[in-house]
This record gives sequence, C-alpha cells and structure tokens, in this order.
Amino acid sequence: MANLEARYRDPTAQNPSKATTSGGSGVCMMSTTWRDEQHPSFINFISSFLSANSFRLNFVPIAPDFIFNCGGLSVAFIFVTNLDCKCISPMFSRVQKLKGQFAHLYVVVVLPTKEQNELFVHSYFKYGMELGKPTFVPVEDLEMGFEKIVKIAISRGVETISAGNGRFPQSAYIHTRHRKS
Repeated sequence: MANLEARYRDPTAQNPSKATTSGGSGVCMMSTTWRDEQHPSFINFISSFLSANSFRLNFVPIAPDFIFNCGGLSVAFIFVTNLDCKCISPMFSRVQKLKGQFAHLYVVVVLPTKEQNELFVHSYFKYGMELGKPTFVPVEDLEMGFEKIVKIAISRGVETISAGNGRFPQSAYIHTRHRKS
C-alpha cells in the first residue's frame, strides 16, 4: 500500500472548482487513512461519482471511513473493501466502538465470492452482532458498494428534509452508472 500513497493525487486538486462548490446534496468526509489504503483509480471514481451527485468531498482524519452530511443529518459508514480472516476481528471491534458514537451507522462489506459471504455470515453471529444495529449492507463490488453508500446517505437526508416541508428536493435523485447486461 505504500506505493499507492506515493502515487495518489487528490482529484479535487486537479479541478479546484469541485472542491469549492457550495450547495448541492451535501458534504462527504472521507477518512484519510481509508483513502490511503485504496487504489487511486477507485478514489477518482468516488470523486467523480460524488461530483455527479452534487456532493463536496473533504479528506479528514475521522474514525469511520465516511461521514455524509445531507439535510442536516450525519450518516457514518464503515466501508470494508477486502474481507479476509485477518481483518474480521478488528472490523467487528471497530463496528462495536463506532455504533456507540453514531446514531446512523452503516457497514458496507464487499463480498464478491461465496467463501467471503460464508465467512462474513459466520463471523457476524460469532461476534454477537444484533440484527440491524448497525445495518450491514453486503455488495458484490467496490463501485456498487459506494453507490449504495451514496443512496443511503441521500435517502436519510431526504427523510430529514421531507419531514420538514413534505417535499423531495431535486438532489434526492441519484445519478448511477449504467451497467452492461
């Protein structure tokens, strides 16, 4: 991962207007630690996806991997992009710690194989997770995982906004990538 850190470039530095745009759907704060562990092309995908959905992206040293603020509501996410035996215990310890700190916490886990899915299900019960506290969202790939994160953040923000005036803002409609069938 050290090689990735040296090659990583902040996508908003390439286009400063993206970093300073105000308004839109809200703000996404990404953990600098999480960012440094990812491939730069995935960070560029995230930056573009957020921009297309009117989010401003900030890199900050935070405990969850992401915090979205939409409509005055903060929603925190742990995004597990590579599940293996070595990271199971630390992941569930982190979940236990953060669920006490964030009222709206979601854990998105990329599970592309049957073996990873079985490992996750077995570990979920082994570590005494309570269904829905927090909500775990299994996905098949990285991009799908991030799309789910943004959809959840927007829907939680829309709940807050619509509770105030009964209307859904234009930003409530997410732009997704088109999948080839």
